[in-house]
Amino acid sequence: MGRLWGRLDDPTSDAGYDQHPPRMGFFTDTSVCIGCKACEVACKEWNEIPDDGYVLTGMSYDNTQELGADTWRHVAFVEKPVDVSVSSPVDLGMPGSGPPGTGGDPASDESGSDGVRWLMSSDVCKHCTHAACLDVCPTGSLFRTEYGTVVVQTDICNGCGYCVPACPYGVIDLREDDGRAFKCTLCYDRLKEGQTPACAQACPTESIQFGELDELRERADRRLEELHGKGVDAARLYGRDPEDGVGGDGAFFLLLDEPEVYGLPPDPVVTTRDIGSIWRSVGAAAATVAALGIAACAGRGRR
Repeated sequence: MGRLWGRLDDPTSDAGYDQHPPRMGFFTDTSVCIGCKACEVACKEWNEIPDDGYVLTGMSYDNTQELGADTWRHVAFVEKPVDVSVSSPVDLGMPGSGPPGTGGDPASDESGSDGVRWLMSSDVCKHCTHAACLDVCPTGSLFRTEYGTVVVQTDICNGCGYCVPACPYGVIDLREDDGRAFKCTLCYDRLKEGQTPACAQACPTESIQFGELDELRERADRRLEELHGKGVDAARLYGRDPEDGVGGDGAFFLLLDEPEVYGLPPDPVVTTRDIGSIWRSVGAAAATVAALGIAACAGRGRR
């Protein structure tokens, strides 16, 4: 087991790879996501993932609702009310619903009426720098690949479920029919052949961008600066910072609102962060109990 906490610029070397390719990952620019779900379909087809039951929730166009063992890519549809009498959001060409005569975009409406704007984002496993799911796995089913990604070897998963509560993002889950854990592999099989992951390959707007993580971070910084220059002050990067609570994510996002709006934790922290201090406390307590026991036995002996 490698380091559990703090900045870690090369998690692959920390995992024991002396020589390895550059760390690979995803940068998802939600400002150009159109909610087509091509990534969901491509992911299921390539990885032969079971369907989600084709159940309409009745809550929104988002029929999958969250990531899970049978949903490795999840396109979120967030319906957000927009009051243009208070603010005038910049039109990024995103779908919306508003008064007639404006193309349905409340941002360009002059009536001052309320409308709804959809915020869309394709969510996925974050392939954390410090991956708690990997750290708590007792069988070695979860491992760090030579590309810095985190993969489940389902053939040696015993279904203990320790990884499920360990994930700060609620990504990994157990499949109901066989009890084993499943999640995104960042198409590890395709990476080994020099291919782009299926979801990024299928994305028509290049909202999902795949490549070397360092280059993606630079690209994301430029995109954020561009949006801020256009007046999109709410735009922010999520999971890009290697100083955050998980050491930065291998799959990070450009968001147009607070993380909570997209169902993401605002300040994720690797859940194994305090394991070292906990075990030190346990050791100290055990030593104290042992010392008290020895003292008690010695006292009886003198009597």
